[in-house]
Amino acid sequence: MIAFLSWYLLITLLGWLTFPLVYRLFPALADRGYTLSRAAGLLIWGYIFWLFTSLGLTQNTIGGIIFALLILAGLSLSPFFFQDSRIENRKSEIINWLKSNLRLILTAEVLFLVAFAFLAFLRAGNPELDGTERPMELMLINAILRSPTFPPHDSWLSGYAISYYYFGYVLTALLAKLTGLTGSLAQNLMTSLIFALAALGAYGILYNLLAILESGIGNRKSENQLPAPGSRTIFSALLAPLFLLLVSNLGGFLEVLHTKGIFWPSDLQPSAFNFWKWLDIKELSDAPVQPYQWMPNRYLWWWRASRVISDFDLMRRAQEVIDEFPFFSFLLGDLHPHVLAIPFNLLSVALALNLFLGGFRGETNLFGLRLKISKAGFLASALTLGGLAFLNMWDILPGAAMVMGAYILLRVHEEGWSWKRLEDVFALGLPLGFSAVLLYLPFYFGFSSQAGGILPNLINPTRGAQLWVMFAPFFVPLLAYLAYLIFAEKRTGNWSLSLLLVIGLTLLLWGFSWLIGWLAFLREPAFAQSYLAQQGVADVAELFRAAMSRRFASIGGLLTLLALLVPALAFLIVDHRPQTIDDKESTVSRQPSTNVLHPSSFILLLSLLGSLLVMAPEFVFLRDQFGWRMYTIFKGYYQAWLLWSLAAAFGTAV
Repeated sequence: MIAFLSWYLLITLLGWLTFPLVYRLFPALADRGYTLSRAAGLLIWGYIFWLFTSLGLTQNTIGGIIFALLILAGLSLSPFFFQDSRIENRKSEIINWLKSNLRLILTAEVLFLVAFAFLAFLRAGNPELDGTERPMELMLINAILRSPTFPPHDSWLSGYAISYYYFGYVLTALLAKLTGLTGSLAQNLMTSLIFALAALGAYGILYNLLAILESGIGNRKSENQLPAPGSRTIFSALLAPLFLLLVSNLGGFLEVLHTKGIFWPSDLQPSAFNFWKWLDIKELSDAPVQPYQWMPNRYLWWWRASRVISDFDLMRRAQEVIDEFPFFSFLLGDLHPHVLAIPFNLLSVALALNLFLGGFRGETNLFGLRLKISKAGFLASALTLGGLAFLNMWDILPGAAMVMGAYILLRVHEEGWSWKRLEDVFALGLPLGFSAVLLYLPFYFGFSSQAGGILPNLINPTRGAQLWVMFAPFFVPLLAYLAYLIFAEKRTGNWSLSLLLVIGLTLLLWGFSWLIGWLAFLREPAFAQSYLAQQGVADVAELFRAAMSRRFASIGGLLTLLALLVPALAFLIVDHRPQTIDDKESTVSRQPSTNVLHPSSFILLLSLLGSLLVMAPEFVFLRDQFGWRMYTIFKGYYQAWLLWSLAAAFGTAV
């Protein structure tokens, strides 16, 4: 209990310490970054501590940690120590905001405490760290706790530094060292803290989106206060942490049905259609144990929810695919990088939302380039995206795509669609990517990766039924929301161009996968013959026929993704001239004007990027030690879950 309270008080004080900084950073958000202040503070604090220790300016000691915290305090609070009328106005502005948003503050604080306590209680019931990757994670935390400098020593490979994205474990060790906890206790507490930070971050993003609808302000050009949203927005925003952290795929529900024998053919009708054989999920396709009951009793039955996608080679040999999701991760208790990165992925979404709403308007001169983004916005984006790579290398591309997508939508609002938008992508994307790497450069000196390029996925399309088992809780509200935009709001969309682009992208990915395969076969004839023999086919022509037969037989998954991609893109590429949301229209009928900066455009962007993340491993995957798409699906689906959960929560709320 004392350990829990010490972390709760420390991270809460950190949030309040960072709030003046994020208040200035997020002028376009209704909560002014309040719900993100803890995550932002932890990121900045950890970055300063890691950088100074890596450069030898400080040691990995409590003194170094406190020194980094003092720098953060200076960044956040120093403007208030100067006598200036603008500073006095800012002080009174923050005080007025706090008074006007007491309900938001109270709700956010209760949510954080309840979420933190809930998962801490759950982990206290099963605190062992002796399964899956937990021993490795404990080693990383202990190695960082004991290393005098960074990069930390590898406890399992004497004489070498850790070659891994270890930033999340630096944050864990930082909190543990300051509060005097052991690595094992800190590991379970950090799992609980990440859960709470994710709940608060998701809540804040949906709150800010719904607040725009309620206020009727679609384009923040100044830092004037948004009116405090009402109870509907405050409580509807709770849907976001629900969808992100507590909603599961249908694996558990199917386990219950299977254990009860529902849909399993009776002994009197052995030739009847077998739903479970058709679904073809391992263990669920086996006959349920009699007598039937409601409660699943198979050993580790809940584990199957993280393996509902089934891949087989052409000889029907199983190829394991991981499709983990947040609630499974927190129930399992692994503190893996993809879990540690969740709150900071949400921070990148919030940065993108602030950029989308015009909160980073300004100019930055960098390397002779004039970037149409404020200096604070550019630095915050680079720091966050670079941090994502250090936390979980896979996350930097979705995070960067989110920020760049928001930037393009803002530029479209200002100038419309043209080829110049492609120039905007490179004009901001290249300096931003370079800066994100430069800020964390010491990390890359000692980092090596198992990833070895891109390989084609020729024979394993995802079946529609299994994709729905994985994402049905999001597909239903997302498709319903798209239908609402089409039929209820009569939203204008460039359907022909969208259909052309989506089909073109699909064919391009399909052709690219076969091109990679053909080049690999051409370069390595021995490998080609071995691969064909393993698949039980005589030549490439037979492989092509078998692969295409599978792809058409399992077309449901691709069609589902197209049903999400085409409407989302059709609405986004309509070239509307700048308008603001009409107050009366927004507050009374909640019908948006044709404004690209309406929050629905941001939701469509989330849906679009999530669909692309799921679509990519239908055709290609990153080469690793496993040799098939297991890990690419794992990482891509996890990111898609995060984006789709926010979009589905918004679609449900409105």
